[in-house]
Amino acid sequence: MHTVIVGPGPLAPEDVVAVARDGARVALSEEARSAIKTARTHVEALAASDEPVYGVSTGFGALATRHIPAEQRTQLQRSLIRSHAAGTGPQVEDEVVRALMLLRLSTMASGHTGVRLEVAEAYAAMLNAGLTPVVREYGSLGCSGDLAPLSHCALAVMGEGEVSEDGVVRPAAEALADHGLTPVVLAEKEGLALINGTDGMLGMLVLALHDVRALLDAADLAAAMSIEGQLGTDQVFSAELMALRPHPGQATSAAHLRTLLAGSEIVASHRHGDGVVQDAYSLRCTPQVHGAARDTLDHAALVAGRELASAIDNPSVLADGRVSSHGNFHGAPLAYVLDFLAIAVADVAGISERRTDRFLDVSRNRGLPPFLADDPGVDSGAMIAQYTQAALVAELKRLAVPASVDSIPSSAMQEDHVSLGWSAARKLRRAVDALTRVLAIEIMVAARGIDLRAPLAPSPITGAAIRTLREHVPGPGPDRFLAPEIDSTVTLVRTGTLRPRFGQFPTESPVRIGGEVPESGTGPEQEAPR
Repeated sequence: MHTVIVGPGPLAPEDVVAVARDGARVALSEEARSAIKTARTHVEALAASDEPVYGVSTGFGALATRHIPAEQRTQLQRSLIRSHAAGTGPQVEDEVVRALMLLRLSTMASGHTGVRLEVAEAYAAMLNAGLTPVVREYGSLGCSGDLAPLSHCALAVMGEGEVSEDGVVRPAAEALADHGLTPVVLAEKEGLALINGTDGMLGMLVLALHDVRALLDAADLAAAMSIEGQLGTDQVFSAELMALRPHPGQATSAAHLRTLLAGSEIVASHRHGDGVVQDAYSLRCTPQVHGAARDTLDHAALVAGRELASAIDNPSVLADGRVSSHGNFHGAPLAYVLDFLAIAVADVAGISERRTDRFLDVSRNRGLPPFLADDPGVDSGAMIAQYTQAALVAELKRLAVPASVDSIPSSAMQEDHVSLGWSAARKLRRAVDALTRVLAIEIMVAARGIDLRAPLAPSPITGAAIRTLREHVPGPGPDRFLAPEIDSTVTLVRTGTLRPRFGQFPTESPVRIGGEVPESGTGPEQEAPR
């Protein structure tokens, strides 16, 4: 496992994932150490002056009008963290907490927070020790940063509160001592510097971007399998037709579908004279929907990149030594794209469920048995798997309702407009999980439908996916306990085992029933797209 070097510049998204999810170690660069020390000298100079400076020698929020004498400032910082560590509800996932701790460390490394080097080193040491502060589900309004979640982290660094280690929750003081780590006593400005950031929102966005990008490739695979199994055409995905509406994501998904379906005997078997004029929208419009989701993802990634290059704090230490208040902690940029992604995720799941449902309806599945059952009437086949999909899609629609349009004033109306970006991020995580399950069910059902098209062979790529699936999930047959098969397929999708790596597909040819397999795609000898 490589070590992620945290410097004054932005972290790469893949480094955030590596530290958050894979346990990669972290280290501060020499440039970061120098920047931290320089900023601290400015804070200490202001702390020694008689001029009130927010976060250094005043109270916080609506209490910022009170000047705090030097002898009470350690208590001020400690009281800030204790009072703000007010979260409640279920424990937040360790990977989310590790991501937000890393991102807070990155902001410290920018040299704009004014913390001492030992504080930044304490965060790095906790990450490297595998000690994850216990953060609760509820508490952040997504403005003034993720105050409660970040306060729970700062509390653990102080040797208070709780941490999780290898899944076991224990007192922070005990865990720090076992690892030879010394609790930090916070000085001027440091308490505020540790909690006034959008790191929870950003961390969850970066993790979601990583997951949704993989799921969109899996969605293209699922769609190709459904199109193939339902005797749909690939001609509507031609590059020539896609160029008439030049959205980048649409072009990418269409290219994926062409590649996924190339060489399919099933597709070739009905290319001429099958009497179907046009496929249903859920088949024909797949690249338009999946492509729009890809473009949404790219927009969200652009925002995430800007946020990774940001130093979110208030007040901030500027290069000339000034410490200035501002509103950069507002989570609106993140909240909007988190909500936007939830909408795209819900729609990709929605079209997936519609493709699945077509397999099960004997009036629409073009010759397959009702519900793909072995003995319809005695067996129910995949009937209730689609019910599960429908329940998930209904939940996704609720999760797509934006959080960012809401706002509840706080802090005696000083903080009178908030982003609720943390809430947007939390529901997006649930949406990503639901999409994974919806796609898994489509792949499982489509594989059964394709198997029932034998002796015609699928494309080399969809065939390879089915062979992988069959190592875990049996093929068509009488009814059996279906839940474990769904869960096995979910795992294959979540781990990327069934994710096609475009440009790295197997080159084997399908088993031929006889004669040559016509090339998939469009050509002068082929009929117009349906």
